[in-house]
Amino acid sequence: EGYCDLVPSPEAVPGWTRRPGGPRIKRDHTNNQSGSTAELRSPVFLPSLTCQVTFYHHTETSDGDLQVQVRDPLYGRTTLLWKASTAGEPRQPSPVWAPWRRTVVQVTSDRPFQVAPFSGVCGCSAALCDFGTDGCGWHEVSPGDGFDWVRGQTEDVPPDYQGHPELLDHSTNTTEGHFLFVVQNSSSLSPRAVLRGPQFQQSSSSCTMTFWHYNAGISVGAVDLYLRVSGSDNNNTVLWRAFNSQGPRWNRVEVQLGRIPRPFHLLLAKLSMGMFDGVSALDDVAFRNCSLPPAMEACPKAGQFHCARSRACVDHLQVCDLTDDCGDGSDEEGCAPELQCDFEEGLCSWSQDAGGADVFDWTRVRGPTPTLSTGPWKDHTLGLARGHYLYIEASAPQAFGDTAVLLSPVFQPTPGGFSGGQAPCVMRFHYHMFGTHVARLAVYMRTTSAGRGHMLWLQYGNRGDLWHRKTLYLNSGRPFQILVEGTVGDDFSGDIAIDDLSFLDCSLNDEPLPSVRPTAPPPRTETPSPPADRCPPGLVSCSAPPGCVSQEALCDFNHDCGDGSDEEGCVREVCDFEGGDLCGWRGGSSLAHAFHWAPDQGETIHDGEQNHRPVQDHTLGAPEGWYMCADSSKGSYGHASDLRTPPISSTGPQCTLVFWYHMGGFTVGSLQVLLRHGNVTHVVWSQTGNQGNRWRRGEVFIGIANSLQVVFRARRGVSYMGDVVVDDVSFQGCAPGPPVPRPCGPQEFSCSSGRCVPQDLLCDFIDHCGDGSDEDPYYCKGFRGRCSFEVDLCSWRQSDRDDFDWLIKAGAPPRVGTGPSTDHTVGGPGGHYLYLDASFPRALGDTARIRGPEWSHRSTHCTMRFSLHMSGDGVGALAVMLVSGGGGGGGGGGGGDDFMVEFRGKVGRNPMREICLDDVVFSPGCLPAPQAETPDPLPPTGCPAGFLRCSSGGCVSEDRWCDFRDDCGDGSDEVHCGTSCSLEAGRCGWSPSPADTLDWTLGTGTPNSVGPPHDHTLHTQQGHFLFLASSPGGVRGDKAHMRSSVWRASGPYCRLSFWYYISQHASGTIRLLVKVTRGDDERGRGWRRAEVMLSSRRNFEVIFEGVRTQDLGGGAALDDLEYTRCAVGPGSCPSASDFVCGSGECIESRLRCDSKPDCLDQSDEAACGDMPGACNFNMPADQWEEVCQLTQEKHDDCDWTIAHMSHTLGSGPLGDHSPGGGGGFLYLNSAAQREGDVAMVTTSRPFPASRGRCHLRFWFYMQGSESMGTLKVYTVGASGVRLLMWATGGNHGDQWTYASAVLSNPAPFRVTFQAQVGGDSQTDVALDDITYTPECIMGGDATPAPPHCGPGEFQCSHSSQCIPLSWLCDGQPDCVDQSDERSCPALVPGTPPPQGGCPPGHFLCADSCLPSLLRCDGVPDCPLGEDEAACREWGEGVCVCVCVCVCVCVCVCVCVCVCVCVCVCVCVHPCVRKCVFVGVCMCVSGSGCVCVCVCVCVCVCVCVCVCVCVCVRVCAFVSMCVCVCLCVCVCECECVCVFVHG
Repeated sequence: EGYCDLVPSPEAVPGWTRRPGGPRIKRDHTNNQSGSTAELRSPVFLPSLTCQVTFYHHTETSDGDLQVQVRDPLYGRTTLLWKASTAGEPRQPSPVWAPWRRTVVQVTSDRPFQVAPFSGVCGCSAALCDFGTDGCGWHEVSPGDGFDWVRGQTEDVPPDYQGHPELLDHSTNTTEGHFLFVVQNSSSLSPRAVLRGPQFQQSSSSCTMTFWHYNAGISVGAVDLYLRVSGSDNNNTVLWRAFNSQGPRWNRVEVQLGRIPRPFHLLLAKLSMGMFDGVSALDDVAFRNCSLPPAMEACPKAGQFHCARSRACVDHLQVCDLTDDCGDGSDEEGCAPELQCDFEEGLCSWSQDAGGADVFDWTRVRGPTPTLSTGPWKDHTLGLARGHYLYIEASAPQAFGDTAVLLSPVFQPTPGGFSGGQAPCVMRFHYHMFGTHVARLAVYMRTTSAGRGHMLWLQYGNRGDLWHRKTLYLNSGRPFQILVEGTVGDDFSGDIAIDDLSFLDCSLNDEPLPSVRPTAPPPRTETPSPPADRCPPGLVSCSAPPGCVSQEALCDFNHDCGDGSDEEGCVREVCDFEGGDLCGWRGGSSLAHAFHWAPDQGETIHDGEQNHRPVQDHTLGAPEGWYMCADSSKGSYGHASDLRTPPISSTGPQCTLVFWYHMGGFTVGSLQVLLRHGNVTHVVWSQTGNQGNRWRRGEVFIGIANSLQVVFRARRGVSYMGDVVVDDVSFQGCAPGPPVPRPCGPQEFSCSSGRCVPQDLLCDFIDHCGDGSDEDPYYCKGFRGRCSFEVDLCSWRQSDRDDFDWLIKAGAPPRVGTGPSTDHTVGGPGGHYLYLDASFPRALGDTARIRGPEWSHRSTHCTMRFSLHMSGDGVGALAVMLVSGGGGGGGGGGGGDDFMVEFRGKVGRNPMREICLDDVVFSPGCLPAPQAETPDPLPPTGCPAGFLRCSSGGCVSEDRWCDFRDDCGDGSDEVHCGTSCSLEAGRCGWSPSPADTLDWTLGTGTPNSVGPPHDHTLHTQQGHFLFLASSPGGVRGDKAHMRSSVWRASGPYCRLSFWYYISQHASGTIRLLVKVTRGDDERGRGWRRAEVMLSSRRNFEVIFEGVRTQDLGGGAALDDLEYTRCAVGPGSCPSASDFVCGSGECIESRLRCDSKPDCLDQSDEAACGDMPGACNFNMPADQWEEVCQLTQEKHDDCDWTIAHMSHTLGSGPLGDHSPGGGGGFLYLNSAAQREGDVAMVTTSRPFPASRGRCHLRFWFYMQGSESMGTLKVYTVGASGVRLLMWATGGNHGDQWTYASAVLSNPAPFRVTFQAQVGGDSQTDVALDDITYTPECIMGGDATPAPPHCGPGEFQCSHSSQCIPLSWLCDGQPDCVDQSDERSCPALVPGTPPPQGGCPPGHFLCADSCLPSLLRCDGVPDCPLGEDEAACREWGEGVCVCVCVCVCVCVCVCVCVCVCVCVCVCVCVHPCVRKCVFVGVCMCVSGSGCVCVCVCVCVCVCVCVCVCVCVCVRVCAFVSMCVCVCLCVCVCECECVCVFVHG
């Protein structure tokens, strides 16, 4: 009913407040100064010894106390009777609100007294609170409503939450500390727990609040922190908000309060949508820098501002900055309003840029920005939601890189600057950059009305949810203007805000800025150039001597002009892109938001982009370094951008492109390197997907090329998360050599063209010479074991002790993460390589092994080279093992064992990564292991050596097998050779390649299939044929090979005919790899006959190649293969140079006069006479070198001698090779030498350069122990480079053995015989009867170039070849130098119609018209195949799919799912293929067709999803929920599709 007789003390501020009863006691004293006291005094009582005072009290403050005192009213002295201090009072876990407590105090006084029973002392306002003793003034607003904040310890967390990790106190990280947490005791649909903090009187401009918050659980709900200011209309301002679970951990939160001049308090509101399942807690609340500056008599620092009323001191730069730093507002009094803008009433004197320099405008707004998790909650001026500020909106329609520019008024010059007594002009502003994709904020100063001017300040990335202050000192000798530019980031969470822009000690200028004044161009100085008559046609002038250079000298990396002007405008050899210099590379785009190449730096990376592109360049390894970047923040999925060189006129034989690339990011796209010759472009290098956050080296061999462009093609991934970057691009060794041939050095190979290349580059499957001579098979005979895998495995064999096999694959544009786009040999998609397929059903750790030929343990300096492609994380492992001969385990090969090399590939964790091998070469030091010891005179077959048994029992010489004659009488000598065959009884010896990814399948006809309905032989469904089988895993470009055995010889009228079937429903092409005429790929109805003229040939194979022309496709078939008139008849020789024996048979000319009769009548050894270079060593021992024109080498270990019999028992011959054995022979006595000693003898006179024509014949004797040495034959050119022509080793038995070698060298050469001593004294080597064919004296090419190509033929540019004109520009290189596929015309033929000259709906070939339906159908129908030129590939169409998926997901914030989907798709493929089934085909006149197809797909997908879910508990007793989720997923799927229509 009032204060009764109690009287509030008038001196106490604040006083006690009387209020009605309610759910709790509120107080209004928490923010008073430390030590404030409020008193209530009783009336004056008479002296008493038994007086008692009884009262109820309620205390919440954490650091104050309540006292009862006795006061002597006469003297004013007080005596403390009772005190209740909350600091140190033990409390049990309880709610923040406390019960009323009854207290009785005994009063004894012998004098009159007053009781001051309610003297309350209030402490400081909870600047730091760990809730260790009480709630520090924080309390639940509505206790008892079933959803409340309570104070407690770990053990007080209700049992319902114990499924979560144990919640420890943050202060002590133990279970003993205290914190506040939310307890639910009600099933209300939208419970709300509100925690109110103590009230503060005001705060300073630098005030911040920090606290630790725990919010974890399945349905823990959101939490908001509000600011409530007394007297404010809009009473609640959101300061911070957290949605859903933040993980089972304490999270630090920092909130900026700033200057609040009126009393305020904070509210922490917790909201749950009907079901609360989790833990939400608060601990360690702290307020920092919240006090106003103290009053001072004088400011301690010069230049400080002394506040007028609060007497505080603030920095001079805080004056007139739109913030009350003094506390009394005096620092903001008397300021010039035109120099300040808080945007509360508009833009003030600032303006939006209207000059077109930006894309959009700054937006004035109050409260939070529209996008969550970016932008400020409040302005900086008022610190409230009703305050205004400017910001840039990063959401659509804005796109990455868009800018908004704000212009200041124009200011006068600042001549005082930073010197003299005048204060400098200063700009102050506050900025807010918060969000995961914030780009940048920049401030510029300009002195003209156009452009940005120069940059004063720049800030990138996320700076946290805080307002930051920035001060800029301005200095300009001319009138100037300030520009504030905001740039949009990668995504919508990139809002940038500014507020409280102010200038100090600056003066406005009344005049606008001047425009850019045009300056007079400097007087033009004409560069002297040679007179026109000094540069004839085909030459161009230089700016300096020499005056004229050829057109081909432009852009060839050689400075042919004295001043290098011939290389101006060309690409540089080395480019590091520093300073944004493109070095002649061309790219970019004029479109603002196009995906394109541009120079960039690591220091421009903003928050959220750190893993998308490199922070440091490769050149400097620093953020300020430059590189070229294709920024995925622009463009859309699949967009491509090219960075290309200008045309390069020519390159040298060693030209190699080396570059460094960086492809990091979750959804990075792809990078390709393309070579463009005219209108022909092919991919030579490619990489796809995330390669990790590091620089990787790339290398592409270019070699000799003309009119070349190099292109880096970047393709954007599915999102902005991953950029493609290149740096340090260099062309190494690309300058062509000197035009005049020079003598080659001692370690250089002399090319046929006169070029010199290092010896180490011989026979490595790369054309370093430019004319192919360094790769010529005649010169590379000594490099045994060479294999390019173009057709088969060569001498490599699959292991039967592994999990799966290596396969041969053609280069093709790769799928995500697969192997190279080209092979290494051809450098185009048509080449083949060996690869390890790691996809299903392969498992992690599965191995594939393949072994090479067996090598002798006598090999010296034996090396192996190979090309390897292994790229990407999880690619697996490759090991090269040395295996003992005979198939032992790994690691052998030592001691006296022969050995093999084994490639052992192991599947990695990524099934999309392949291990690829190509171009394996063994050096000449690798000597093949001897295949057999002394031949058994009677093999198990019952036939003597060199003969094979017929099925009828007879014996036929090996050289009569596979010669198109029935020498056995029963055909058994021909049946397994790949002979004529109807396929009814099998394949007749036609064998498949063991590593093809596609096979020729023996089958029968089936109606309504892609293959033939019947065979050709019987015309029934029971008849057999060979066909290319379609398969679900088939990929376009798969090849199948079927080959015959090696035929000995064929007659001049030999023909091969066959029947083939490629219907409208079948897919595939058939090629016969005996290139005399083109295979007929024409589609039609039924079986079609083809015939190929084989003519006269020796030692040849016939290979049928089938190519899959579309994914999953097949059906092309073969039947009834037949040879006619192929046997070599009497008097008919395969070659015009053959020798006709007196007995009628033909032998090769190289077999004449070789001391070995090959004719039945021995007429080939009659009338031989003296052959040039021949020697039988039947002369005195001191005359053989002169007579035989042979010279002992001076730098070998030992010499050859003349002998008539071996000096060692059990090794060497007992006589020479001549009949009777009475002559001499050339002899190396091993007993007198050491193991490994070498003896060499060389012809004295050189032979002329020869290629495949000169044949050496000789006899050798190598018999003795198991440690037999080696014998080798070399040709040696003028430079001293030795080319191995022939070699052998091991024990060849007690006999003279015949040997023949083709001697080749592009330069005049000598012949060297080299013998190496074996491991003991019984390893003698002997030579006899050395002869050369007459062609060795004439020299020349085995297939000399005609002086002029005939009519209808094309002369290859750098090789002596003539090819039919119809082979030009057909997409397949036929010249060795590939010049038939360069500079192909871009117009007719080869351009899409319409071209005129044909009726509507037709396409113009070179000489005819054909229906547009056949355009780009995968089959060349024009004579030159131009109807298939410039066609779009599969995959560029548009498909719309409806899918039903079943997914299994594991979710912890982010979900990882495995899904199985069934999809129905409708696809439109423009101008791609015919509609091969019953699809809907729509044709456009002259431009091909559009196929509308329907297919059903089954897919297996792996997805990563980010989901936002709303869940409702459906059972009160079981934790079961029903959730509705919105997810964004990135999936990678493997699908198998079957066309059901189209």
